[in-house]
Amino acid sequence: MVVASGAIVLASVALGRGQSPAPGRVLLQSVSSGAVDRGLLPDEAPPPAIGGKLSMRALGDEAVHADRIGASGAAYQAGRLIVKFRDEVSTSARLSALSAMSSGSIATRKSYANFDIVTLDPAEDAEAAARAFASRADVEYAQPAYRVYAHFVPNDPLYRTQWNLPNIDMERAWDIQPGATSSVVVAVLDTGIAFQDAIVRYNARSFRAFLSNGAILQYPALGTIDVPFAAATDLRGTNRFATPHDFIWEDNLPLDLAGHGTHVSGTIGQLTNNGIGTAGVAYNVRLMPVKVIDDAWDFIFGSPNEGTDETVSRGIRYAADNGAKVINMSIGRTGPPAPVVEDAIRYAVGKGTFIAIAAGNAFEEGNPRQVIAEIASRVEGAVSVAAVDLLHNRAFYSGTGTWVELAAPGGSSRGFGTAGTIYQQTYDLDFVDTYDLPPALYRAPRFDVLAFLPFQGTSMATPHVSGLAALLVQQGITSPAAIEAALERFAADRGATGRDNEFGHGEISARNTLRGLGLSR
Repeated sequence: MVVASGAIVLASVALGRGQSPAPGRVLLQSVSSGAVDRGLLPDEAPPPAIGGKLSMRALGDEAVHADRIGASGAAYQAGRLIVKFRDEVSTSARLSALSAMSSGSIATRKSYANFDIVTLDPAEDAEAAARAFASRADVEYAQPAYRVYAHFVPNDPLYRTQWNLPNIDMERAWDIQPGATSSVVVAVLDTGIAFQDAIVRYNARSFRAFLSNGAILQYPALGTIDVPFAAATDLRGTNRFATPHDFIWEDNLPLDLAGHGTHVSGTIGQLTNNGIGTAGVAYNVRLMPVKVIDDAWDFIFGSPNEGTDETVSRGIRYAADNGAKVINMSIGRTGPPAPVVEDAIRYAVGKGTFIAIAAGNAFEEGNPRQVIAEIASRVEGAVSVAAVDLLHNRAFYSGTGTWVELAAPGGSSRGFGTAGTIYQQTYDLDFVDTYDLPPALYRAPRFDVLAFLPFQGTSMATPHVSGLAALLVQQGITSPAAIEAALERFAADRGATGRDNEFGHGEISARNTLRGLGLSR
């Protein structure tokens, strides 16, 4: 992001977001004037997200407080602690433990949470408090609310841009299993999906943006604005979306305010062979939009929650409890362990839900350990996914490590330009990222202008795996462990012979996997 001279780095904030919810949004109507589709926009591909966020500070009465950086180096939401007491511990015993350990209080337990949130003084060291709680015999685990981030031959006319699907032999795989059906539900845990036409009223607060060159820009409050949304034309269909939910706004309207989740969803289930746009791996599946990650506009509009281990774990449980057979998580973080997320992943897999998780984009930033992806390597039925480029090589950004289990096309603009990236339909970001403009040009966003944009990242690789998993579910392979075993057994070996830390067991091969299971046509 560049404004004047210097990149905007989204920074900390001042008061209690999540503790003192800002005024909510209002759905004015469930229709809009319709989407504007600008078609293919082969602009320069954005760099893959590495787990950072635009730096802003709100100025209004509903200002949000800063994410704090702990001694571990990881960002967490100040004033909140996730505590899982052992099952046999009574409510009165929990309150007694709290009074002995902290001056805080236990918040009312939210939906799809098997843990408690202890509210702390925002100035208190949440990592130290977590260690103190975790040392108790009646506590199963305790951790801060660490921040989590998004990682970034049909007749469809833009299929020619999709080298990624022929590279995993999708055309011959579709001969065996042409897409999937609405009986298979894939949950997309992300920034939301462009799933509904709507006009929504928000209050856009003023904020300051802190530039990497040390400059500070003040942006005005836009006040009450009515914001148009449109469903992605290449995703929408009859009964297409299953039980949507938003854990950032605590409602059932997981509108995408960033475009990331919409792009990811296209690779999984973009309508295919319909003469429009691009193709998706498991077209005709039902998509479950589950919003667990916030972005800049959520911040500006004053959403009550941020994307943390808490929202992610609740989203995983929600998806599993509401019929998802596959969960796509093109998200992640570095830093200390995430026991609350691991607990949720094991819960979902135990209920028969396969999970694909992005392996991370920070290879050139020191290749840090990816906490959520690493969980997958310990759970049969969950996999972490690295990214490869057009020539089947590891993408320059793709993280490496013992946690990498599979690889899939994630794209790379390095050496290939936008021809080497992953195209899908999402918002035209010229109408969304208006906070990138100087304050005098800053304006309200529009989420009803669509385009086919080139993205790259392990976020783009992961939905290829989720889509192929959905095809296996359609064929009757429903055990998460069996799905993982098939994907790994029939993957195309890349790099060093056998499993390695760059490609895991190899790059997924759709036709090999289906044929290897005895399926043919």
